[in-house]
Amino acid sequence: MTASVKLPARASAKPVIATDFDIETDIVVVGGGAGGLASALFGRWEGNEVVLLEKAPELGGTTRKAAFWYWVPNNKAMQALGIADPKPDCIRYMARLARPERYVADHPTFGLSQWEYAMCEAFYDNASMATELLAEKGALEYRHCPDVPDYWAEFGEDKAPKGRVLLPKGAKDSMSDGGEVAIRTMSAAARRDGIDIRTGMRVQRLTRGSDGAVNGVQATDIDGRPTSVRARKAVIFASGGFTHDAEMRRNFLATPVFGGCAAVSNEGDFVRIGAAAGGQLRNMNYAWMCPIVLEKALNRDPGLIGTFSPSGDSMIYVDRQGRRVTNEKLAYNESAQAFFQWDAAKGEYPNLVLFAIWDQRSQDHSASDEYGRFIVPPGVDDAHVIKADTLEGLAAGIAERLARHADSIGGLRLAADFAASLGATIDRFNGFAESGRDLDFQRGERPVEQLFNGPVADPPGKNPTMSPIAKSGPFYAALLSGGNLDTKGGPKTSPQGQVLDDEDQPIPGLYGVGNCVASASARAYWAGGGTLGPILAYAYLAAKRAHLEPVKTAAGKIAAE
Repeated sequence: MTASVKLPARASAKPVIATDFDIETDIVVVGGGAGGLASALFGRWEGNEVVLLEKAPELGGTTRKAAFWYWVPNNKAMQALGIADPKPDCIRYMARLARPERYVADHPTFGLSQWEYAMCEAFYDNASMATELLAEKGALEYRHCPDVPDYWAEFGEDKAPKGRVLLPKGAKDSMSDGGEVAIRTMSAAARRDGIDIRTGMRVQRLTRGSDGAVNGVQATDIDGRPTSVRARKAVIFASGGFTHDAEMRRNFLATPVFGGCAAVSNEGDFVRIGAAAGGQLRNMNYAWMCPIVLEKALNRDPGLIGTFSPSGDSMIYVDRQGRRVTNEKLAYNESAQAFFQWDAAKGEYPNLVLFAIWDQRSQDHSASDEYGRFIVPPGVDDAHVIKADTLEGLAAGIAERLARHADSIGGLRLAADFAASLGATIDRFNGFAESGRDLDFQRGERPVEQLFNGPVADPPGKNPTMSPIAKSGPFYAALLSGGNLDTKGGPKTSPQGQVLDDEDQPIPGLYGVGNCVASASARAYWAGGGTLGPILAYAYLAAKRAHLEPVKTAAGKIAAE
C-alpha cells in the first residue's frame, strides 16, 4: 500500500435495523488479511456462500508485511519427529508469560481466568487441525522450522522449546517474505473456491433484524457510495487492531506509542462497531510490540516494518545521556519495553527515543532490507540514517534530528556531554565484546538473542552478538522508539469467536477473529508466530460455529427448513 492510497472515510458505527440489502450471502467476512482469508476459506469449505469485504484497495493487511511464522503447538510435523508437546505443559508456559503476576504452576488454570484458560486450550486443541486443513486444500502449504526456539526456550515451563514454528512453503530461506507468500496462496484459493472478494469497501456498521440478531453490514467505498450486505448466518470481523488511530492509542494503550507497522487500514473499526453493538471490551491496554524507526512512524510511512531483528554486532542503543540502557538483542516485544520506562522523580519517559549507534564494520557486514533492520544496504531508503566521521559530528546530527521533531517527542534533547559519554560507553562495551560477556545486560546469552542477531562478519567474535565498535569513523546512528506490530484488544469473544456482551452472552450472528478482538495472551508474546498461530486456530473455530447459525430471513426470523 503506497502513501498516496486513500481509504474510505469513517462514519457512525451505530447499528441499524435493516431489511433491504444489495447483496445476500451466508457469511460476511470483514478483513482481507490472514484472519479474514482463513475465516472465509473455512466458512466456504463448510458449504457456505461467503462475501469478503476489505477496506484497502488490495488484500493482505498487516499479514502482507509479516514474515508469517506461525506458532502451532503439537503440530503434525512435531509429532512425526517424536517431539512431545503435552497440553498442560504448553498452557503452563503460556500462562507463565501471559499473567506472571497470577501464575501458579499447580493451579487447575495456572492462574489464568476461566476465559483465558478456555481460549488457550481452544488454541492448543485446534491450531494443528486448522493448519493441516489449509495445507491439504492448497491454501497455505508449510514447511516445518524444527530448530526455531520459543522466545523463552530456557524456561522450565517450556517442555517443547523448539519445533512449534511453521512457515509458508514457498518463503525465502531467510524466512522474511512469508506474508507475501501466504496472501498470494490464500487469496488464490479463495478466488478458486468461489469466495466473493470486494476491496475498497469500508464496513461502517452492523445491521440487525427486528429480533436484534446481526443480519449483515453496511459499507461504503472511497466515494462514499453505500452497499448493504445481508448475512443469512453470520458476520465475522477480522479487521485488525487500532494501531493507526492516534486517539485510541492515547486513550487505551498503557504506553506512549508513536505508531507501528500494522497496515495503515488498521484503525480500530471493530472496537467501535463491536462496542456499539454491545460487545464487552477486553485487553485494550496491551499490544504486540516492537522497536520502530521513529521518523518512519512520525511520517506515517506505510512501508514501515518493525525492527524485529536488530542486526549489527558492533552496534549499541544509547539514551540521550549517551549510555546503554538495555540488551539490544532482546526479542522485539520485550525490546520495546525499554522505551517506556518512567522516571517518577523527573516525571518523564527518559528513554522514549533511543539511538542505535554502529560503525563501518556493521554497515559492511550487517546491512539488510529484511525484518525492519535499520542498517540498510546501498540503494535502499536510508533517510533515517545519520552519518558522521566523529562521535562529536554524530552527536550534532542526532541533535539536529531531535530538534526537527521536537514538537512530536516532548522536546527531548541530548545531554551536553553526550559525545564524551558515548565514547566511554563504547569503551565499556568493547571490553565486553572482547571477553564475550556483557556484564551489564547479558547480551547474547539466551537462544532467542542468537536467533534475531542478523548477519555479522565471518568469523564472528566470542559472542556472535557483540564485536568491538571502531575507534574511528565513520559512525552511523538511527532514532528508535517503541511501537506496535498491532494492538491486541477489542471485543471479548468465546473460544468459538462469538462476540460476547456485558453478561458474557453471545451477540447472535456476530463473530471476531485476530487483532480486532481481545487476546487471551495479555502481555505475552510466546514465540515467533504467536500472533498468527492463534489467528488461524480461532478463524477455524469461528467459521465452524458460524456455519451452525440458523438461517435467518431479512427481517431476522429463523427461516423454515
